[in-house]
Amino acid sequence: MADVMRSNGPEEEPREGAAAEHSEGDGGRSRGRRSRERKGSFWRELPILIVTALVLTIVIQAFLARVYVIPSQSMEQTLHGCDGCQNDRVLVDKVSYRFTDPEPGDVVVFRGPETWGHNDFQVAEPSNPVVGFLQGAMALVGFGSPDEKDFVKRVMATGGQTVECCDDQNRVLVDGKPLNEPYIYWEPGRGDTQPDFAPVTVPQGYLWVQGDNRNDSLDSRFQGGGGVNGAVPVDNVIGKAQVIVLPPQRWQSISETNPQADALGAPAWQAGLPAGIGFAAAFPVLWMGRRFTAVIRQHHQERH
Repeated sequence: MADVMRSNGPEEEPREGAAAEHSEGDGGRSRGRRSRERKGSFWRELPILIVTALVLTIVIQAFLARVYVIPSQSMEQTLHGCDGCQNDRVLVDKVSYRFTDPEPGDVVVFRGPETWGHNDFQVAEPSNPVVGFLQGAMALVGFGSPDEKDFVKRVMATGGQTVECCDDQNRVLVDGKPLNEPYIYWEPGRGDTQPDFAPVTVPQGYLWVQGDNRNDSLDSRFQGGGGVNGAVPVDNVIGKAQVIVLPPQRWQSISETNPQADALGAPAWQAGLPAGIGFAAAFPVLWMGRRFTAVIRQHHQERH
């Protein structure tokens, strides 16, 4: 009986080995199938991902932010846009002014009012309809030609304020007090004295805007013949230029120095308000970032 049991032992072992080999073979085929399924799934999902990305891009640019090309030198050297240079592309925030109105010092993009007959730039309409469609599509995502009806300028005064130029130091005055404008650029060959203009009381709901390249900018001083006709309705403002995104060597935030802060004596607490808001917002943003990272990490572990 003992001999029988010993003889049966070796016969069982090959069966187990064969089963293991068979199991390993099935596992390899299963892994191969899963790999092919993942690849097939990726190619099936790719068009959905592309369409989703395009839809999100359109929604974001329509309601949240959009990239604009700066083709005019009127905002030199805060923004580059000139012959022979690489024009800046700026990210324009469309959300801020849903809750607040533009303030002095803000660099804004706006639709030119009807009284503004002279554009900073012109865009030739393509004769080929296919080219026109592609140009429109590229403009939609911020890389096509800019809209010739849009302008970018700096807010100097708001509704109810009286603006004029200039005092004996060639400074713009708002409500009789001179502005502090460290961003002004005097383009070579155009002089370093800005032209005078008579006092203008900006209507309520309007803005008085000028370019930083003070002697090479068609702005509220000249458009519509100047005066009240040069003011821009707040409703025409598209958004606030926040960041230069292209070219890469120009990545930076856009100065929003309030020219009235010193001249009109803004309270100190207002000057510190942005920093306080940023500090207060940092904590919930950090918490949300950590929670998001934890969820992603957990999901990754569950999949593997």
